Amino acid sequence: MILSPSLLSADFGKLDEEIEMLNRSDADWIHVDVMDGVFVPNISFGMPIMKVLQEKSRKPLDVHLMIVEPEKWIERFKEAGADILNVHYEASRHLNRTLNAIHDQRMKAAVTLNPHTPVEVLEDSLEDVDMVLLMSVNPGYGGQKFIERTYNKVERLAAMRERLGLNFLIEIDGGVNLENAPELLKRGADALVAGSSVFGVPNAEQRIKEFKQL
Repeated sequence: MILSPSLLSADFGKLDEEIEMLNRSDADWIHVDVMDGVFVPNISFGMPIMKVLQEKSRKPLDVHLMIVEPEKWIERFKEAGADILNVHYEASRHLNRTLNAIHDQRMKAAVTLNPHTPVEVLEDSLEDVDMVLLMSVNPGYGGQKFIERTYNKVERLAAMRERLGLNFLIEIDGGVNLENAPELLKRGADALVAGSSVFGVPNAEQRIKEFKQL
């Protein structure tokens, strides 16, 4: 299992300490949520935080663009240190072109689906992706309740992957905790994004270890 703790839930008053904790921890990636206040009803961090992460992180940066016209920013995020670039299906007019542009910049290309978007819309794009990120909450805010229908979506996407003979990863983001993580993995998920369930406890490094022991 790949664990990608979400920096959105970290204490930004202690950002250096939080990054160093993640570097020490058993986490595999660092999940970076970029929000523009247009595609989602919230604004998060952008290039200044990316530059800090690029300098200090020793983990791959799993960057999730919750923005309109993500194709305009591909090169900039490559320069800022992104290793994986997630773009929303709902924000991409020409998805396959965008995914190919991400690959041209030598990043892993991922596509994200909102909770209301069925996995079947991706059938003609799955050969172009390294990962599909399924949102298990409506994007824009941390700490939301997990949407139970996600289990079925994971199962359907995993079945599509097997039927098509592909090997992309399935990542889940939103309300993930130690209670629902085993079922997500059982249904076919490979990577989990954990925010408040990691940073909202006294010992985040220990909580990461508990996730990795599942």
